[in-house]
Amino acid sequence: MVNEHEHNQEEESLEQDNLETNEENKEQETVEIVEESDIASKLEEAQDKYARLLAEFENYKKRTSREKIEIIQSAGKEVIGKLLPVLDDMDRALISMAAAQDVETVKQGVELVNTKFRKLMEQQGLKEMDVVGQAFDSEFQEAITAIPAPTDDMKNKVIDVVEKGYLLNDKVIRFAKVVIGQ
Repeated sequence: MVNEHEHNQEEESLEQDNLETNEENKEQETVEIVEESDIASKLEEAQDKYARLLAEFENYKKRTSREKIEIIQSAGKEVIGKLLPVLDDMDRALISMAAAQDVETVKQGVELVNTKFRKLMEQQGLKEMDVVGQAFDSEFQEAITAIPAPTDDMKNKVIDVVEKGYLLNDKVIRFAKVVIGQ
């Protein structure tokens, strides 16, 4: 009888262990489900954040592209606006030339318009290159032709300028076309 009683106790103990193990497994499964659901929500949140950042970046690129175009157009507009008074002066000079009897007066008027135009261009950062007598420099000049140098000290130097060169804010915008001595 003792054996049977011990056997029953062992069975009860095993059943109790199985119940506890089942409960632990259920708790662990619940924790795993909660963790998986937590991970899934975090992943979804990260994906949403990524999509928003991507859309924001695309909008930024479009906006900066539009702003660049506007800046370029407005820069041109600003310079053209400053040139309009010179254009008006040229129109007045042409009208006065048609009716003028005195060539000297017309010449003075054209010189005034030229001076006004050059000052305006200098204010915008344009500089004319002064290259006559300077050593030839391919960074600023383009040699059109070479002629025998009148003196030895003029060899490889600029003798004449065929077309003036210009710098805009110290950057070459047109190379000077020159004749050099050999």
